[in-house]
Amino acid sequence: MSMEMLLGDEAVGLAALHSGIGGAFSYPGTPATEIFETIQARKGKDVSTIWSANEKVAYEEALGMSFAGKRAIVSMKHVGLNVAMDPFMSSALTGARGGLVLAVADDPGMHSSQNEQDSRCLGDFAQIPVFEPSNQQECYDMTREAFAMSERWALPIMIRLVTRLAHSRAAVRMRPAEHAKGVDRAIDWHEWTLLPPNARQRYRRLIDMQSTLHEYSEHSAFNAIELRGPKGIIACGLAHNYVREAIEDDARYSLLKITTYPPPIRQIRELISHCDEVLVVEEGYPFLERQLVGLLGVHGKLIRGKRSGALPPDGEMTTDKVRTALGLPLASGQPAATGLPARPPRLCDGCPHCDTFRAMMSALEGVQTPFLMSDIGCYTLGALPPYNAVQTCVDMGASISMAHGAVRAGARPVVCTIGDSTFTHSGMTALIGAIRENADMTVMILDNGTVAMTGGQTALATGESMIQLLLGLGVPREHLIEIDPMPKHHEKNVELVRKEIDHRGLSVIVACRPCIHTVRKVKKEAAAAATAE
Repeated sequence: MSMEMLLGDEAVGLAALHSGIGGAFSYPGTPATEIFETIQARKGKDVSTIWSANEKVAYEEALGMSFAGKRAIVSMKHVGLNVAMDPFMSSALTGARGGLVLAVADDPGMHSSQNEQDSRCLGDFAQIPVFEPSNQQECYDMTREAFAMSERWALPIMIRLVTRLAHSRAAVRMRPAEHAKGVDRAIDWHEWTLLPPNARQRYRRLIDMQSTLHEYSEHSAFNAIELRGPKGIIACGLAHNYVREAIEDDARYSLLKITTYPPPIRQIRELISHCDEVLVVEEGYPFLERQLVGLLGVHGKLIRGKRSGALPPDGEMTTDKVRTALGLPLASGQPAATGLPARPPRLCDGCPHCDTFRAMMSALEGVQTPFLMSDIGCYTLGALPPYNAVQTCVDMGASISMAHGAVRAGARPVVCTIGDSTFTHSGMTALIGAIRENADMTVMILDNGTVAMTGGQTALATGESMIQLLLGLGVPREHLIEIDPMPKHHEKNVELVRKEIDHRGLSVIVACRPCIHTVRKVKKEAAAAATAE
């Protein structure tokens, strides 16, 4: 068996390939992007990999592959699962035919996200199994296990990672790859057509499966209990590493490691019976702690964690946070550097968005209270000086929807900015409504030809295809304006933007210029191809 140094994301992706998948589906989102990219880079000809328009589409495509009898993995970040919630919840009722694995990467500390939500809650909401690996080896092993169990239980299974696990490396031992054998396609239409009479039966099946899922957790080799001293610790997923580092071999502590959900109830009872007090350490919400404490707590036992205040309720877990909660001295180490100048994030030098924002804000000079909605992408940095061009950024596609809502409240002028990939992800549906109402707003699509913030993945519509898409949605041609965001065109662009802002009705301005990193990548690939010839 070979060994490789892998990111947690890479371990999940490689395990999916070794499980004989027929395809991988995803929309890029940090910290989950590398799962799909690993599969795309290392797949064979029999594995389908195409970036999807958004996470809902990706989940439905994976569900369709499962229906057809092949194994599929769908990956996304935690807020992407919000977009995919409709098919996700219903797939718990349809179940899976070919093994179906959902890999979700949460982002405690919000390194590149707008919230800290805990995907374990959504797995519990859907009543499906959730695997939470504690290290890169378990990322690989649990993904392999998830495909097998998905087919045994005929259910989708969630793999939950967090940023530190997704983006750190460790040695991972491989197992022999399975050949993609597939299973028969789904036959009984009652199972997959969720008319109310069918859905009721499928929901009853899901409820009846819960005892089987609980029993699996009780005997899973991925969970482990060590009964020693009277102070108990329950460590979930990656938090197990912080606990191990904090307590080392201290015999005062008993430890239960949990990586599968529903949680192993008998093992939890065994630990609580053995100990006087229990500290629950978990990345994300106090998900397990809340279940243990409930409304009334555990009689005669002290249960502590994030909910009790023993651990901070937000941010990433650390060894020192665990040591503090246990009353242990902090680990000695190098003091943190102080007095260093701040390096706030900013748009890249030469970024086309810089020139677009300059033109937009110049066109708004003299306007006292413009309404400036924006969206998810690197262009959100336009909120910072010197542009000050963004007042809102909530979720994918919200810029157009919120702009339309502001217009209906009487706001003017209303200008929203959205990237090309975000527009095809979830901006199009919002624009259809604004077009129908001829809403008095200006939509600026920042078309840099790529999904720049997550590494330059392919955009579904850019350049002329973007223009044709907008015309097809019903944008009037006389108010569909194209600009080239270059310094030499600044004055012309300001005039065009100002004219459309003044227009009483809907305008769409497409600022089209490639991301500078995409340009470099294309030139590098062209040079390599020329050398090869």
